[in-house]
Amino acid sequence: MSARLSRQDIARVAARDIPDGACVNLGIGLPTLIADHVPPGRELMLHSEQGLLGLGPAPAPGEEDYDVINAGKLPVTLLPGASVFSHSESFLMIRGGHIDIACLGAFQVAANGDLANWTVDAPGQIPGVGGAMDLAAGAEQVWVLMEHCTRDGAPRILEQCSYPLTAPDCVDRIYTDLAVIDVTAAGLVVRRLAEGWTLEALQALTGAPLTLAPDCSPYRADL
Repeated sequence: MSARLSRQDIARVAARDIPDGACVNLGIGLPTLIADHVPPGRELMLHSEQGLLGLGPAPAPGEEDYDVINAGKLPVTLLPGASVFSHSESFLMIRGGHIDIACLGAFQVAANGDLANWTVDAPGQIPGVGGAMDLAAGAEQVWVLMEHCTRDGAPRILEQCSYPLTAPDCVDRIYTDLAVIDVTAAGLVVRRLAEGWTLEALQALTGAPLTLAPDCSPYRADL
């Protein structure tokens, strides 16, 4: 069977790609796992929109403090030097252009980088656009972390989003369980591809044209 990356491995790869010293917002869902996989020696400023800067990994069992939570309302730790501030100040950071990378989950991404990560007709899902619209507009780069397909096997990467847009033309890179894909002016470029997969097989699960980068590399959590 061809390989797929787990959610933890997707987060692990994305964490390795974040440059040292970057200020990074971790959005609800899969992106929050990045805090558990920052490489040793890498200094990142992980930001959470409710007013935290300096997030660390999840606490050990029994050491949870539910006054210190991430965007998904799960307990996290704070690293030395961390800051706690108001929700309004957090959004001043976002809207003021102080976030280098916003890592967001998504329902759909379009070929031109349109982002849809909210809906009005899916029970139990995010009921409104929320702070993601500010992050998509204010961050220098937007990285999306998501499964390549829905549970029903429908593609999440499309020519055009069918869900309401969070923001247009904002996504720079997509991490899925099958590939790392850059959104470029020339279209969607596959930079890394999971082992056992061909471009043709990936294209069959994608609703927009893909191009294989000449230097496309294997997509594995240990590389």
